[in-house]
Amino acid sequence: MTSAPTGDDGSRDEDRLAEAARRAADREESSRRTPEPSLGVRLGQIGVLGWAIVIPALIGVFVGRWLDERFGTGIFFSAPLLMIGIAIGCWSAWKWMHRP
Repeated sequence: MTSAPTGDDGSRDEDRLAEAARRAADREESSRRTPEPSLGVRLGQIGVLGWAIVIPALIGVFVGRWLDERFGTGIFFSAPLLMIGIAIGCWSAWKWMHRP
């Protein structure tokens, strides 16, 4: 014959269940107050992220090409400045996505 859990262990399970139910209710209430952004807003965010990466990369290419032409070095400056531009763009896009 099995009996219901007694003592501290059973009350902990009930506490965890009650806490999970409270969190679910809080999430549902929060989603009602602040609805999901529209498709247009999401597409705008994608566009902003794309330009946040592309613009620093293009600046790196233009500065690198200018330095290469000035010093006659082929792509000595263009390639690293392109990579640095992409890194800066990805970092700024990541920071923009995780802003408070």
